[in-house]
Parts: sequence; structure tokens; C-alpha cells
Amino acid sequence: METVMFETIAIIAIVLAVAIAVILVIAATKPGTLRVTRAVSINAPADRVFPLINDFRQWTVWSPYENRDADMKRVYSGAERGQGAAYAWDGNKNVGSGRMEILQSAAPSKIVIKLDFFKPFEGHNTAEFTMLPQGDATSVTWTMYGPAVFMSKVMQVFINLDHMIGKDFEAGLANLKKLTEK
Repeated sequence: METVMFETIAIIAIVLAVAIAVILVIAATKPGTLRVTRAVSINAPADRVFPLINDFRQWTVWSPYENRDADMKRVYSGAERGQGAAYAWDGNKNVGSGRMEILQSAAPSKIVIKLDFFKPFEGHNTAEFTMLPQGDATSVTWTMYGPAVFMSKVMQVFINLDHMIGKDFEAGLANLKKLTEK
């Protein structure tokens, strides 16, 4: 009886070790960078969209992340808006904690943001918003990119990060569209 139980435990341990090894090998083949991009056409001029992104205090009206924790703590620092404006947050498991700082603000066409996540996983990325005129409309693109650390690669074995983050970007862009097309 003990031999059968030992053999069963040994087989389970070997299968588990092989499964973990396979996951790690698959993770190692994932790209070294993460890039998520979504775009929308907004029937409004870029100078109506730009201020909503360029001022972190305005994000509460359009960002899909702002309503996931009613008790989220927010700290604004640096410039009021534009280059040098900073925003830190600390919230529940749905928003984690992190900090953003506007590195470049070229009205009304481009905003580049340094984006640092601290919880639940550490990550350092760049977010870019571009606003390009298209006749009477504006093409607004939201892109986030940065290094894919190994833990991120392991997550990508199980989760499509482009789809997961992309849905949030689509929601945020739809909110910007609603606000600026009024």
C-alpha cells in the first residue's frame, strides 16, 4: 500500500514539474515588450479632447480605472497640467497603486506619460495619446508600451493582456468620445 501511494505521489510530482517547466518555456518565448494600442475617431476638434487627457484631475470623468474603487486615494503633484504634472493612486485590488507623470505635452496633438505600477505587480511603461485631425474629426490613439518582465510573460501564457488592457482603453476612448461630441 505504501509503495502504491509513494508511486502515485511521485507521478503527481513529475507531472507537476513537467507542467511548470512547459509553462516557463512557453513564457520564455513571449515577446520582451508589451504594446497595447486602441484608437477611435471623435467628431470633435483635438483641442476639445486634449485638455481632458492633459490634466490628471479630468481623468475622473473619463478614465475606466477611476470608478473601480470609490475609496481610491489620489495625490496630484507637480504642474497643474501638462509636462511635469503627476498623479499617484492607491486603491483596492482592482486598481492597485502606481504613479503617472506627463513627460511631454504638445498641444493639441500628443501627450507622453511615464506610467509606474507598484501593486499588484511592479511595471514601468510609457503611455502615449496622439490626436490627429481628420477633416472635422480627430483620430485619438491610446498606446501603452514597455518591457515585459518575466512575470508578465508567465501571465501572458494564461491571459491575453492585449485583449484585457485593450478593453479598458476602448472604454476610456468611448468615454472621451461621449464627452467631447456633446
